[in-house]
Amino acid sequence: MSQPSVPQPLLGRVALITGASRGIGAALAVEMARQGAQCVLIARTQGGLEETDDAIRAAGGLSATLLPFDLVKNADQIDSIGPSIVERFGRLDILVHNAGALGKLTPVAHIDPKDWADVTGVNLTASWRLIRTCDPPLRASDAGRAVFLTTGRAQAPKAYWGAYGATKAGMEHLVRTWAQEVEKTPLRVNLFDPGVVATRLRATAMPGEDPASIAQPTDVAPLIAALCGPCEARNGETVLAA
Repeated sequence: MSQPSVPQPLLGRVALITGASRGIGAALAVEMARQGAQCVLIARTQGGLEETDDAIRAAGGLSATLLPFDLVKNADQIDSIGPSIVERFGRLDILVHNAGALGKLTPVAHIDPKDWADVTGVNLTASWRLIRTCDPPLRASDAGRAVFLTTGRAQAPKAYWGAYGATKAGMEHLVRTWAQEVEKTPLRVNLFDPGVVATRLRATAMPGEDPASIAQPTDVAPLIAALCGPCEARNGETVLAA
């Protein structure tokens, strides 16, 4: 007796995911590929991206397109990503900006300029550039979807988290503004707050925490994938994992 087929609500969709070499980004890539999406993955390390691609193929998904890319050092090249994806696949349906930078937890007066530039570059400037390059093809899609990962720290400042919280707050404002601008199109744009998840960023911020005691990337990946489906109607909202 044949096994029932796995539902593939993202079949035929082309998805761009940043920060896809580990953590939430890698888990999301596997989940979206399992649901039928053709994934284009961005991260700084080729090796990490190849590991994600191996996991995708092991799960039965289509082999991903890998873009080893530093969103800060190669910021000017972000503008070419959208047109390049369209040239190769003929479309772009989904954008998930998962990559994030914590920086050093330090008093605002002690933030190092280079650290500030790195955190701003990933969390805020890359968001703007990704919107610029992906807006045209996402608007052209019959059901374009964009999701940006955020944090409760953007709305609740905490000592020593200034760079991270401020740049995520700026990103939220930018994304919500874009959502209003596309309200009368098929494109839906939302924020997603995964909460406390066992990622490298979390381990850096809370080195004494047992990662097994908190949510795992695979727990939140299906929730993000659901936001990217053609049936998702919300726009300009912050969706919480719990």
